Amino acid sequence: MTYQHQYQHQDWQGKPIHLPTAKVVCIGQNYLDHIQEMHSKTAPEALFFIKPATALRPLAPEFAIPTQHGAVHNETEIAVLIQKPLSKVTEDEVMDAIWGYSLALDLTLRDVQAQLKQLGRPWEIAKGFDGACPLAGFVPAANIKAPQQLTFSLAVNGENRQQGDAGLMIRGINRMISEMSQWFSLQPGDVVLTGTPAGVGPLLAGDKLQLKLQSGSDLLLDVQTSVSIQP
Repeated sequence: MTYQHQYQHQDWQGKPIHLPTAKVVCIGQNYLDHIQEMHSKTAPEALFFIKPATALRPLAPEFAIPTQHGAVHNETEIAVLIQKPLSKVTEDEVMDAIWGYSLALDLTLRDVQAQLKQLGRPWEIAKGFDGACPLAGFVPAANIKAPQQLTFSLAVNGENRQQGDAGLMIRGINRMISEMSQWFSLQPGDVVLTGTPAGVGPLLAGDKLQLKLQSGSDLLLDVQTSVSIQP
């Protein structure tokens, strides 16, 4: 089965969104607590990387992880769906191009990534493997008055693992998308991942996950899913 048959953008009610399945553009090191937990070296420039369209999978009712390459870590992130082309735009031009917001897992082959870092090699395969971006349905931008005030969480087997607040991003959503567009032209159907807070850790087959996205006291998404093994 090819990825085209497994994934299509959907809204938060499960209805298809008529945008193509395209690339995922990500930012790393966008929350200070995650930088600290990973003992990472930082630079003034943003750390951008890309996942191919083949990384996209539905987040629920389950998603599969590989088991032959070492630990697979969760990185819970706010996802942004792009609906209009963006190339070298200002921050003020970003909002009109956003279809909506969701939650995604930036799955990471942590052992593979560490080995490649030690060798001084790019670690794209640790982030861009097939199924590396399970994605929930999108809440329309019109439903969210203050995207930079969104909060989100991940619980694994009933225990809280990650808690995120978009207000704590080093680069806010519009700024990062503007900066991305200076390097990569964003197209309709592209997804932007906005970084993960502290709390990354290994996922195991059979784990039960609950992901929530909130705007103040309003619960926008409450996604329950489970982890299986890639065949």
